[in-house]
Amino acid sequence: MGDLLAISDLHVQYEENKELVRRLRPTSDEDWLVVAGDIGDHSDDVRWGLDVLSSNFAQVVWAPGNHELWTRPDDPLALRGEERYRSLVELCRGMGVLTPEDPFSVWETPEGPVAIAPLFVLYDYSFRALGIHDKAQALALAEESGVVCMDEFMLHPDPHPSREAWCSARLAASEARLSALPEGMSTVLVNHFPLIREPTRMLRHPQFELWCGTSATEDWPRRFRAAAVVYGHLHIPGFMRKDRIPHYEVSLGYPREWRARAARPGQLVPVLSGRPADGAPS
Repeated sequence: MGDLLAISDLHVQYEENKELVRRLRPTSDEDWLVVAGDIGDHSDDVRWGLDVLSSNFAQVVWAPGNHELWTRPDDPLALRGEERYRSLVELCRGMGVLTPEDPFSVWETPEGPVAIAPLFVLYDYSFRALGIHDKAQALALAEESGVVCMDEFMLHPDPHPSREAWCSARLAASEARLSALPEGMSTVLVNHFPLIREPTRMLRHPQFELWCGTSATEDWPRRFRAAAVVYGHLHIPGFMRKDRIPHYEVSLGYPREWRARAARPGQLVPVLSGRPADGAPS
């Protein structure tokens, strides 16, 4: 196999981002691409992005972001919540793109087999500031500071009573699938939102933490033997280790963000190699 590469938060509703996506290329014919959510705001954007990427990479693996789950008034796909998610899963399957609803693919690496695990785990407002004990108080403080995620208006949890209830259901489903992996098998955990809270400490507006994950996944990288964790959402591309496990934030982000960075935009992040080490038999 080739390399497992990653990117997220493509936001192809911006023409500059769309042009960068057109230029994305693998390093070999066997490279896979992990897309950790937020291809675009509209269903047509998501379809366009998946079509372009799946035509250039041997395999695309997708985990949904919050923007893909938005139901915008101008989107021809008017479905909400669970129905919208399932519709996007079917779109992916029609293009051969792997989703959180498909069996995990297993890579044979020089270090042994690794399950590539795209996840759909939302947030439950548990990333709250010290001394803030409930969602209502946390939301009130965020509103006072002028920091409110558009999810509150466009990400509908139907038929679940709330976004945190949907998160709870997704936690249970994802945990069951990961627990069913063969004993000792390593994983690459892919989720739009970070699985641990530490990366959110870098946010310019800490109130935005509320919409960035759940404390319920804090032990998942260790518990499910992660060789790597891939996420986006924060628009702060970078790398950190916790418990010796690498965590990659792989966002492209909005043009106004990537223009301000020194790094060339649209660079794919290498996460895992299936290639033999130099001198090893293939």
